[in-house]
Amino acid sequence: MITAVDHVQLAAPPGSEERLRTYYVDVLGMTEIPKPSVLAARGGCWFRAGGVQLHLGIETGFRPARKAHPGLRVTGIERYGDRLRAHGVPVEWDDSLPGHRRFYSRDPVGNRLEFLEAQAAV
Repeated sequence: MITAVDHVQLAAPPGSEERLRTYYVDVLGMTEIPKPSVLAARGGCWFRAGGVQLHLGIETGFRPARKAHPGLRVTGIERYGDRLRAHGVPVEWDDSLPGHRRFYSRDPVGNRLEFLEAQAAV
């Protein structure tokens, strides 16, 4: 029986770790978590916010997926979108999911991320 998502793995090109750290820690407000030593030699980096983990693994010949993405629940989505824009990160609002406010953005290597917050029923 599946009980939860442990993490989401995203790919990244070789040598992109510092840009990823800046984005995921400084812009998104996540915390970097250490990779086990046996995996650290492969490069990449892991991040956590609350119970959410994103693992960025290095992939030779990397190409970001244009459609696939993690959906990340946030609180105060308007302020969170403002936070990204203040860091020069574009956000694309999408009002097509009933009962939610959401936007899409991309990390510095082109991975698509969805940020969403449920709206209170009126």
